[in-house]
Amino acid sequence: MATQVLPDVETRPEGTDTTGNDEPTMFHYVKKNKIAESAVLGNLVVALCGETFPVTKSPKPGSPVCPDCKKIYESLRPGGDD
Repeated sequence: MATQVLPDVETRPEGTDTTGNDEPTMFHYVKKNKIAESAVLGNLVVALCGETFPVTKSPKPGSPVCPDCKKIYESLRPGGDD
């Protein structure tokens, strides 16, 4: 089954909120072209939900996703909820 990817939004969320052990507790969807720039230069990215943060972690399969980002992302996808 193929996943359709919007050209400007990464299907892989990026982490922000952290626990005491530096593991993100939630991941956010961000614009694809900003991920590498943030990881290399430390620039802040803006998630679909409006949260701003530097990209520091990559999610693992099954990582929790920000419910606001997920809702916005699904509404942007062709065939998503209208």
